[in-house]
Amino acid sequence: MYDTTRRSFLLGTGGLAVTALAGCTTTPREVAQTARPVADPFYAEIYGPKLDEQFPLPAIPYEKIDPRFYRQMVDNPTGERPGTIVVDTANHFLYLTYEGNQAMRYGVGLGRAGFEWAGRGVIQYKRQWPRWTPPDEMIARQPELQPYSAANGGMEPSLKNPLGARALYIFKDGQDTIYRLHGSPEWWTIGKSVSSGCVRLMNQDIVDLYSRVPDGTPIVVMSGTPASQSVAMAPGGIAPY
Repeated sequence: MYDTTRRSFLLGTGGLAVTALAGCTTTPREVAQTARPVADPFYAEIYGPKLDEQFPLPAIPYEKIDPRFYRQMVDNPTGERPGTIVVDTANHFLYLTYEGNQAMRYGVGLGRAGFEWAGRGVIQYKRQWPRWTPPDEMIARQPELQPYSAANGGMEPSLKNPLGARALYIFKDGQDTIYRLHGSPEWWTIGKSVSSGCVRLMNQDIVDLYSRVPDGTPIVVMSGTPASQSVAMAPGGIAPY
């Protein structure tokens, strides 16, 4: 059984302040690294359908995902101060740090662009159900994306939009890095390196992260070597740059 405080915190209803965890008196839950995927009512709720969204999100078959990549509270391995997002590209993890040497950890999928930028920046702003606008160089490679160009207003929000349910936009020194944290319906790419794109989370996880961080949140992207395991996009899939 899970106590009410821990359950509400993992479900994203435990408050947004980074000091919220300090008041918890229980040890946060961490899925064993060697655990085999099994049915779990707790994660069935976390990754269940979200019908209150602008575009209702379907349930995620979490049993088919390595439990390491489930949303979970862990000891903070980053050394960063509370309230910082840390992207560990080498291990396909994203951390949001809290008081008490704790961090909320999410599994992520990475693409080529996910390894192209590293350093410190801020979440300049964030959007719910964002429009997707591929850059000109991507359109030059894939002319079929021309209808979604900036001149044409980009792709409207939907379950098929490559940015998913939420997007967080990273700036450095006041300049857009063209680097995004965003949702994706392609849950099977979490923990892997895909053909293109930035840093993708499961839609239920990006909704949760979005609710926890304000504009101006500091972010650190750690450089790493792309994993040897990679997967192609689903047929007809479009990944963000």
